[in-house]
Amino acid sequence: MKFKIEIDCTPEEARDFMGLPDLTKPNGVYAETMAKAMKGVSNPEQLKDYAEQLAPMGQVGLKLFQSFVEGAGASSKRPKKPSSND
Repeated sequence: MKFKIEIDCTPEEARDFMGLPDLTKPNGVYAETMAKAMKGVSNPEQLKDYAEQLAPMGQVGLKLFQSFVEGAGASSKRPKKPSSND
């Protein structure tokens, strides 16, 4: 048996309902800082070095993120199986 429930609400309403914190202001500060930092990047090697410094777990975190992105890209290229329940 399969149930499908659709809820129409704003992201703020969903966040309040689930009890999640509002991270709009910290995210804005982070995005602004990243944008300022990226203005000085002139080549891919410089970007890689900068990303390694920012990665939470250093090189290991960067490799993990890289493998995640590559896996997501590979899975999006696979043909989807038709579902008999739709």
